[in-house]
Formats: sequence, structure tokens, C-alpha cells
Amino acid sequence: MSANAVNSKHRKPLPGTELDYFDAREAVEALQAGAWATLPYTSRVFAENLVRRADPARLDDYLRQHIERRRDLDYPWFPARVVCHDILGQTALVDLAGLRDAIADKGGDPAAVNPVVPVQLIVDHSLAVEAPGFDKDAFEKNRAIEDRRNEDRFHFIDWTKLAFRNVDVIPPGNGIMHQINLEKMSPVVHADRSGDGRGLAYPDTCVGTDSHTPHVDALGVIAIGVGGLEAENVMLGRASWMRLPDIVGVELAGRPQPGITATDVVLALTEFLRQQKVVGAYLEFRGEGAAALTLGDRATISNMAPEYGATAAMFFIDDNTLDYLRLTGRDDAQIALVETYARQAGLWADALADAQYERVLHFDLSTVTRNMAGPSNPHRRLPTSALGERGIAGHLDAALREEAAGRMPDGAVIIAAITSCTNTSNPRNVIAAGLLARNANARGLMRKPWVKTSLAPGSKAVQLYLEDAGLLPELEQLGFGVVAFACTTCNGMSGALDPQIQQEVVDRDLYAVAVLSGNRNFDGRIHPYAKQAFLASPPLVVAYAIAGTVRFDIEKDVLGLDHDGKPVTLKDLWPSDEEIDAVIAEHVKPEFFRRVYDPMFAARLQRGGEVSPLYDWRPMSTYIRRPPYWEGALAGERTLKGMRPLAVLGDNITTDHLSPSNAILASSAAGEYLAKMGLPEEDFNSYATHRGDHLTAQRATFANPKLVNEMAVVDGEVRPGSLTRLEPDGEVMRMWEAIETYMERKQPLIIVAGADYGQGSSRDWAAKGVRLAGVEAIVAEGFERIHRTNLIGMGVLPLEFQPGTDRKTLGIDGSETFDVVGERAPGATLSLIVHRKDGDTVEVPVTCRLDSDEEVSIYEAGGVLQRFAQDFLESSKAA
Repeated sequence: MSANAVNSKHRKPLPGTELDYFDAREAVEALQAGAWATLPYTSRVFAENLVRRADPARLDDYLRQHIERRRDLDYPWFPARVVCHDILGQTALVDLAGLRDAIADKGGDPAAVNPVVPVQLIVDHSLAVEAPGFDKDAFEKNRAIEDRRNEDRFHFIDWTKLAFRNVDVIPPGNGIMHQINLEKMSPVVHADRSGDGRGLAYPDTCVGTDSHTPHVDALGVIAIGVGGLEAENVMLGRASWMRLPDIVGVELAGRPQPGITATDVVLALTEFLRQQKVVGAYLEFRGEGAAALTLGDRATISNMAPEYGATAAMFFIDDNTLDYLRLTGRDDAQIALVETYARQAGLWADALADAQYERVLHFDLSTVTRNMAGPSNPHRRLPTSALGERGIAGHLDAALREEAAGRMPDGAVIIAAITSCTNTSNPRNVIAAGLLARNANARGLMRKPWVKTSLAPGSKAVQLYLEDAGLLPELEQLGFGVVAFACTTCNGMSGALDPQIQQEVVDRDLYAVAVLSGNRNFDGRIHPYAKQAFLASPPLVVAYAIAGTVRFDIEKDVLGLDHDGKPVTLKDLWPSDEEIDAVIAEHVKPEFFRRVYDPMFAARLQRGGEVSPLYDWRPMSTYIRRPPYWEGALAGERTLKGMRPLAVLGDNITTDHLSPSNAILASSAAGEYLAKMGLPEEDFNSYATHRGDHLTAQRATFANPKLVNEMAVVDGEVRPGSLTRLEPDGEVMRMWEAIETYMERKQPLIIVAGADYGQGSSRDWAAKGVRLAGVEAIVAEGFERIHRTNLIGMGVLPLEFQPGTDRKTLGIDGSETFDVVGERAPGATLSLIVHRKDGDTVEVPVTCRLDSDEEVSIYEAGGVLQRFAQDFLESSKAA
């Protein structure tokens, strides 16, 4: 972290410490007196990074971008670290292992290819809930299945921690990356004492290969989700180049009403912020309402930044931050450093009173009611009472009659899961669920027998404080035993249903759903037989497991009958805020966090060079395979001519549509391939776990059964599913068969889409899959940020229709061919030439969404890895 000598004039002693810091305020004030007071928190952190790391010849120009709110110049950002979960982290490291092979093939030194920035990889995304929470041995059974299914993957990950420098691995069974990041890994302020002389203090910043990396924005840490390809760029020591983002102030007023959870708040905020169009923005939550929120509540809000479309969701450092650091067992010296640095560097909340924003939004926390989100999108908030309006009258009688007959009711909840770091990192949410379970048990209520229940905390500390409070047995009695410390149901890893229940859903064509305390509920994500999914707070998840159906008004209608046959409603079970707070004060203790994390991190010694620098690829593996990014068509030039549409799509296409993460069905293209490779069906695992093998992962491209491709017209109607129309043949077929045919024909492809293309997870295979299929360009009405950068990282050109033009106004039906003409430059207007089947030609202006010179450079090189290989070999020759 050494700074350029010219910038050292801004290096000052940090009072009360033996550390120095870089005084960004001084550098900004030298350019414009009084400017520092008006800078938002985000600009202050970026300004420090620039003063410490940027080329001094350009420093003033970079700082003026923030001072004058200009966006005409790219500036560099050097994140302090990279965090990864095992799926995207593994695929990034597979890419680096393949890069080593490519370097070795060209005569370079493969051992010299290492992450420059510290990389923390947490194995947390590969466990499926095969054993449910009412199985007393669920945790052990699920971990054993995880190890068996993922032996190839874990072998590779074990190699990486020895073969690569600067890679640290936390093994499976320990928690979710974001919750571990919040509770332990983020220091908030780094103290680098590695050099000679005085050490250096600077803000923690990170990028993560998951869209929910902004979870730790709640600590005042700029942490953003990026695709695996952008993460690889940062790992290899390159700056993340950017232009000044839209920094939006969000004034929070009031306080939540009694009985309103942080989940209710964030679902209401998600709806509100989507409506305010904050896609790509850095939000700064401020005001009396923000100051009154606990860190757990703040983290719940920051975690769901991708659901409302923001890049970051920042809170300021204040006494609540310090309280949380104490609660989670950080040592006193680190807590003192955070306070000292934040006050000195202008990052303490009181110093932001005069910060100015180009846009300020207002939201009153007191207006939030108890609510859920669904049935298909996390920003589709609905009051809990609204489900009753969709349902049928007489829920209790109807449900009891069905149960007595051994049948599930329509609207059956087949999965009820307390899952995801969004909620389990917030003690108030988890304790509320435990207290509601205790109250339900006292009244003799039970989980309905068709509900698959699970509790998957993001941290082992959750289990310790639930046990200490006597609430874990209460949850277990209702079927919510601990099944894993991992990202499970929220990530589509809900596991198999009981065969009889699944068969009944199929035979009776039931409207069956999932209710989960997660952050994602896209169609087809949670389970193939859960037609839709609803997001809810942990206590509501418990309540719906008791009810067994969503076809009623949970605020008014009866949940069940008690020991004496008396009706019980939700208000009879809901704990008071005072009781929740009292349990937290007595039972959520720093010693629990230290007991979990001290041994987990004590043995994390940096190693490297103990194994071969080249990985010994297993030829029959369906999990890990040498990547093909320097071979065949990917090594050739893109023509951007004569492209045929692979798909014509509507709005809100998610990365789950592009490359699903859930269980692989035997009837799918990937399932058929795995069967040919000799895998038994019970070990097919999920699409996500196979992303280190491109031959499996390619077959996931557009494999979502909920996909609506407007080209798949049969008998005059669009048929949903993994389908497209092969052209010029005119035959509708399965997507993978069409891709294979186009690959054989060496046919360049294009995708045409509507608004918000690429929502959801920061899934690099959503870009890799289409590129390997031969897609050279995507033209859409708008792109989600992470997916757009992933496309560029794979050498796919993102193009945006200009206002007033879209696929419908152009009458595009998929029978056309397309050319792209013009000089590619940031924001340039290019021409999309549409050649119709009848011979007519239309020229359409489109905007080039290569938004910076750096992105143009990456695209022209063919992608992130190709560009690095070229630069590495050139620098090696020069040396």
C-alpha cells in the first residue's frame, strides 16, 4: 500500500497512534477552499484512495471529478481486498489457473501469475438442504453430501490455497461470506505495518464476487458486488476504473412501528427505491431515522442493494458502528483505531452534516407495515393481508379438511426457510423467530406435514446465542433445526422434496409456493416445484410453516387451533419489541463471536509454492476443467456482422434466466450430459456448483424453465421454457440444441432485449455462457451494472436502444440478421443495421455501453483474461 513519493506531502501522523494517514481533506481544500465540507461520504473515501494510490500527475484532475461533480474523466480505484464465495471465487481461480497454462504455453513463468490484492474465499454456496430441519442429524448429513458431491471442486480449492499467493480459504460449514465479512473480516480501518518506519491507516474497501457484497456498507465500508471477471482484474493488481457515480442521499425519518422488523423495512425500501430509479447509484442513508437503526438493521438494508438496483448502500461511521464492533468481539485497539481514524479523516457521521447531493430522497420509517415481497421479484412488495385477497375464504376449515384427508391445500407452502445473511446477520430477526416459535409451541401448534423447513444461519454465532437463550430447541420443535451454515434455499439450493409431496403437487397441479427470509425469489429459482416464492421476515416464515398455506390473511385469519381447540392468530404469538431487545441484551454476547472466529482465523497462515504452479486437470471432471478462453472462436476476432438472434426477450431478464443456479433436472441438457459422464442423478447437484467446467456450464445457458423467448412461437403463441427458433430453418427447439447447431455453423449471434437486462446475482456465467455460444453483441433498453461489466469482460458488446426505439417499435421477430457499424468509444452512437427477411434494411442508432476508456480497452482485447495475458507477456519480454 505504499504511496507515490510526490503524494507523500499529504501523509500525516494519525494522532494518538503510531500510524500515518493520508489527508484527503488537505488535498481537496488545496484545489477549492470549502469543498471538503460538501463532499458526500462516498467521495471522501474515493478521494483518500486517490491521494494514496493515484498517479500524482493526474491527481488534481481526478479529485476535481468529485469536487465539481463531473463525469468526463475515468479515475482509478484500488480496493484493499477481494472477497469471494466458492462458486464465483472458484470460477475466477479456475480462470487464473487456465491463465497460468496459457502463460506457460507462451514461454512465460506461470508461478508469477498470482493475485496481488488479498483474496478471501469462503466455501459457502455448495450445500443443498437435502436433510430438512426436522431431521436431528440434518447438519451432519448435509455436510457429508456436500463433501461427496463436491470432491472435485474442493480438491481444486485446496490446491489454490497452496499454489497461489494472497489467497485465503475458509472451508465449508462455517457460514456465509457476507455475514463473516460483517462480523469478522472487515476491519473498517486497516492498519498496515508491513513496511519500514511508521505504519499506515486507511479505509477498508473491497469488491466481492456476489451482488450482496454491499452488506458491509452498513459499517461505512465501500464494498460492492462485481462479476467474477471484474474481480479477476482487481485480483491481478489492476485498478477498477470508474466515472463518478450518481451519489444519492436518502433521508430516513421516524422509527419503525412496534412489531415491524428490519425485513419489513427493507422490503418497503426496496419497492420505494426501485420506483426512484437508483440503478447504479451509491446511496448514503442519513438523518434521524438512520442514526437510530442498529447495525444489524442497517446491514439488512445494505444487503439488498442489488434488489433495488444500487451499487452501494452506505451508512456513516458512528457510535452504533463501534457498539457493533464490540458486540462481535473485535479487540479494543481496533475499535479505538476506527473511531480515531474516522474522526480525523472526516468519515465520522457528525462530519457529514453539510454533505451535498445532486438528489435527495425521503422515506419515513414509521409508515412501514408488516409486509412480504413476491411472488416473483424482491421489489414487488405486498402487505401480508394482500395474500388473503388473492386466496379463498374459510382458510382454516378448508385446510383442516384437506389435512384430514391426507391432502395438501391449494396454495400450500412446501418450503419454509430461515436463510440468507440478509436476515440471519441481524439478531433481532432471528431472536424474533425463536420467540414466536416458543409461543407457538406453548399453544400446541405444529408445522404442517407438507412443509419442508430449515434454518441456515450465516454464522455459527447465531446457533450459540439461540442456544444460550433457550430458543434453538423451540425452533427445532417446529422443524427449524440448523441444516447448514451456508447460503442454501435463497440460492436455489433447497434440496429435494419428499417424493410423495412432489408427486401430489404434480398430480393435482397445485399452486405450491416457498416462503423464505432471503433476498431473491425470481421465478424458478427456489425450487422447480415451487411455482412462486415470497420473501418474509424470519418470524413470518415460522408462522407460514404453521399455517401451511398462503391462501389466507395472516394478520386476521386463524393460524391453527391450540391444545383446547381455541383459534390462534398471529398477534397471539408475536413477541414484543421489548422482549426481543431484552433477550438480545442478555444472550447475544461478544464471547460467542470470539469463540467462533478466533480459531477460524488463528490458523490462516499465508502459504504458496508448495505444489506445482500448474493444476493437474482431471479429464473426467464435470466440475473443474481447463477453460477455453484462449482457444478456437474465442481467440478470433468478432465480426459484428451477419448476427442472428439467439433470443428476443422482454423486460427484467435476470441472471437466473441467463444461467440458473438451482438443481439440475435429468431432463435438461446439462442433466443429459452429466448422465453420459456417469454421474448418478442424485449427485447432479446444482448448476452453480458445475461452473468450473464449461462443458456443463454452457448447457445452463438460458436453461430456466420460466424463460419467455419471443422467438419460441408454436401455434401462434409464445411457449415458455428453454426454447428458441433456429434460423433460417424456422424450427422451434431446445435452446442448447440450437446453440450447438449455431456453433457448428460458426454463426455469430446477437440477443435483443428490453429494460433492466441482467438483474440479479453477479453471475459471470450469465456472460460466459452467451459468449461461448457465439453471441457477439446484446442490444437492450437498459442493463444492470454488474452484468454489463461481465459482458465486456467476456468481449461481448453491450448496446442500448435510444429513447423511443425498442424491439417492438422495430417489429423484431428473430428472423432478421444484424450488423453493428461505427467506431467504438465510451458512449458513442453506433449504427445497428437490421436486415429483414424480406430484404428490407433499417439503420437504427444505438448507444455503445462501453462506458470508459478502460472498458473499451478490455473489449478490444477480447476480454479481461485476454488483455491480461497480452500485457503480462509483453511486460515479461520487456523485462
